[in-house]
Amino acid sequence: MKLGLINSAWAQAGRETTYGIEMTKEIGFDTIDIFADPLEISEHEKKLIKRECDRLDLPIVSVACVAVGLIDFNPSVQRFHVERVKAYLDMARFFEGRNLLLVLGEYIWQREVIPPVEQWATGVANVRHLAEYADSLGLEIALELEPFPLSLLNDVASMVGFIADVGHPAVKANLDISHLVLSHQSAELIAQLRGKVAHVHISDCDGKVHGDLPPGRGVVDFPTYLEAIKRLGSDDLTMSIELEYSPEPNKIVEWVREAYMSTSNLMRQAGLRP
Repeated sequence: MKLGLINSAWAQAGRETTYGIEMTKEIGFDTIDIFADPLEISEHEKKLIKRECDRLDLPIVSVACVAVGLIDFNPSVQRFHVERVKAYLDMARFFEGRNLLLVLGEYIWQREVIPPVEQWATGVANVRHLAEYADSLGLEIALELEPFPLSLLNDVASMVGFIADVGHPAVKANLDISHLVLSHQSAELIAQLRGKVAHVHISDCDGKVHGDLPPGRGVVDFPTYLEAIKRLGSDDLTMSIELEYSPEPNKIVEWVREAYMSTSNLMRQAGLRP
């Protein structure tokens, strides 16, 4: 199993794009995920990312996309976000990635004005359409489980149900270990997603609030979750570390290095990494 890093970890470094890519390789990561909006970055920046990753032999596995407008009640907003996600998929293809990490967002107005079933159906229809486009590019869509009360996908049951309703092989789940903990989803539930996982995120938390801390700084029982992931038959999966800002921005390299070392050790102990 490969160990990667989402490049947003370097956001507070205040350095050029190349710096984050070079440090990711220097620390020892096998792969990198890119968090960038294709409607915001230039063609030059996209080419720079690809060129530097190729130069360093650091494959781009996933591109992260937040597209809450896919479940908006306004058709015009949905249409914009469908086209925006397609631009993300095009960028992932340009990067020779494997999947698009997709965050769908939350039910609006506490589920009191628009029936939840309508937002769910809207999400299913739009993701199915995007799945066909992703498949044509040789990509998968990895849906992220978000640990918030109103998130469309906030537990294993909703993830399983949504994937089933979309009914397209290109749509799978992203397993985020700290999100599972925050959503009170036991490791045993992961078995329900056998054959339906495209990507894995790992970070720690205090068990109460979204944190994205280096593993070892919170309360997550990693061995239990890693064993469950191993039972999925996970050799071809990549586990990417997701980090929020370091409390000491001038020590971001140490923050990322700590996360790499602790995660790598956990994966070795679980038999997931040589």
